[in-house]
Amino acid sequence: MNYAAHPFSLRQLQYVVAVAEALSFRKAAQLCHVSQPSLSSQLAQLEQVLGVRLFERDRRRVLATAAGKEVIERARRLLVDAHDLSAAARRASDPLDGTLRLGVIPTVSPYLLPHVTPALRADFPKLTAIWIEDKTGALVQGLAAGTLDAALLALEAELGDVEHDVVSSDPFLLATAQGDPLGQSSLAVGRSELRDADVLLLDEGHCFREQALAYCSRAKARELEFRATSLATLTQMVASGLGVTLLPALAVPSEAERAGLRVRPFAAPAPARTLALVWRRRSPIAPALRRVAATLRAAYPAAAAPEQPARAARRRAARRVAS
Repeated sequence: MNYAAHPFSLRQLQYVVAVAEALSFRKAAQLCHVSQPSLSSQLAQLEQVLGVRLFERDRRRVLATAAGKEVIERARRLLVDAHDLSAAARRASDPLDGTLRLGVIPTVSPYLLPHVTPALRADFPKLTAIWIEDKTGALVQGLAAGTLDAALLALEAELGDVEHDVVSSDPFLLATAQGDPLGQSSLAVGRSELRDADVLLLDEGHCFREQALAYCSRAKARELEFRATSLATLTQMVASGLGVTLLPALAVPSEAERAGLRVRPFAAPAPARTLALVWRRRSPIAPALRRVAATLRAAYPAAAAPEQPARAARRRAARRVAS
């Protein structure tokens, strides 16, 4: 270990990352709550001690140099580690006494948060959970940058190097308009039934879209050009008779019932996603996040959770006794 004093500060690294993200010295200064001359002076000092020029700048634009790009990425990692060090010290006595910034994808938040928010409040009365809704890619970036402590995501998406604790499996169901021939049967849907069916899906960037599209492609269904921005819009378009869609079971009680849709389960192997709380590997609050995941798991709505074999056996036995 080299114990010599470093010629730069974490604050200077924050300035570097701010300029790289804002591509403007003025906007970066505003983000960092300092004057622009002060920020420029600190960056000039940093460039001098490092011996490299970090940014090309003129009156119209700011660009990172080739050497600057490497320094910026290393600065980002150092700032995340510094954030984790601060968090570890702050939460050493009680990691769940304070604020957690939690990400959640749009195809989960409106259907799960009303169930889990009261449970989190009851289990961790000193905790303030701040939920940030966004698409998977943005949430993964937030985790890597340290602006999020954890996120509720589907494991089937590309998440990078993270740790996780599974909350629940969320199977997909076929949703159709009342008069659609595909909705008339109560039997499980075979993949062959979707051949040449017109299917509506979400817009690009939703991980649920990618999972549903993969299943529909194997079934040789036709995706229509219309792309919905939300499950609510998707189900309304299906209700109008434009086509059929796939819905996660978590959303069915809200969206399918509101739009008056028919739903059918899929025959095995049925499409599904695995919802999990994920966080950065080596996060200092991983044990606390596992406790949060346990609360989410316990509060997961029973109507949307896949039936476990033991529970199903008990129900069959109860029906036999009743008859």
